[in-house]
Amino acid sequence: MTVASSPPSRLPLRDVEGTQPKPRTREKRDRDGGGRGDGALAALFIAPAMLGFLVFLLWPTLRGIYLSFTRFNLLTPAEWVGLDNYVRMVKDPIFWDSLTVTVEYVFINIGIQTVSALAIAVLLQRLTQSAILRGIVLTPYLMSNVVAGIVWLWMLDTQLGIGNEIIAGLGFDRIPFLADETWAIPTIALINVWRHVGYTALLLFAGLQAIPGDMYEAAKVDGASEWRMFWRITMPLLRPVLAVVLIMTVIGSFQVFDTVAVTTAGGPANATNVLQYYIYGAAFGRFQFGYASAMSVALLVVLSAITFVQYRLTRAGQTDLG
Repeated sequence: MTVASSPPSRLPLRDVEGTQPKPRTREKRDRDGGGRGDGALAALFIAPAMLGFLVFLLWPTLRGIYLSFTRFNLLTPAEWVGLDNYVRMVKDPIFWDSLTVTVEYVFINIGIQTVSALAIAVLLQRLTQSAILRGIVLTPYLMSNVVAGIVWLWMLDTQLGIGNEIIAGLGFDRIPFLADETWAIPTIALINVWRHVGYTALLLFAGLQAIPGDMYEAAKVDGASEWRMFWRITMPLLRPVLAVVLIMTVIGSFQVFDTVAVTTAGGPANATNVLQYYIYGAAFGRFQFGYASAMSVALLVVLSAITFVQYRLTRAGQTDLG
């Protein structure tokens, strides 16, 4: 008797060949299907900022670059003059004097502000982390530059200012802080240091918070002093944050305007005629918008070059934290 043998059962294709696609899990379907929705939502949130960037930054920049090659005074259409404005700028002694004054201001402001802010940040981190104290440090920054300039103008007035009253009470001669060519730029720099140092200190304080505390504990066990820990631990690990803060403060310092406008108006004898104030005078005082645009473009190029050099020298994109 012959028994018919049943054909061998075939294993599922996915087990034999491993080629049958696996069904997508719910999480994968949600991820694949929801990607487009997330992108649309992200674009919706970015749209207001992007619109502001295009309208208030990119378009004025491109328009200013175009106007720098024209003669334009608001009353007549812009007339193309090529490089005439840039040739005039190179030959303009007042432009170079304004640039020199601006550089002097930047060096004083950045030097004092950075050292003071770093000292305040380290003290806040090593001695106390009181939120109330941090709020007090930030208080001057909440005041506008115009208000700060007016207040200090009154306080440093040669005849009636409380600062000179104290100096005279101590038996010294009164100092014309904002009316003397020697004192004017350092005084304006110190006014802006007073206003911005708290904000800069809090930026550095935030960077200090990212440094692991066990590094300081280990250094203390090894007998390191606070001064040695500052140079061996704090400064190397704070470098990326400090580099970014320096870039921001340098750019802001080159654009100083409002403090000068409300205190000295560029005087005495152009001693405080910083580049931004000279550009403003050319544009809105003498209606030479083409020439003012050329100087603005030159300032943009200078700031771009300084920012690039700072970024490379300070290695702002790298960190020593492993």
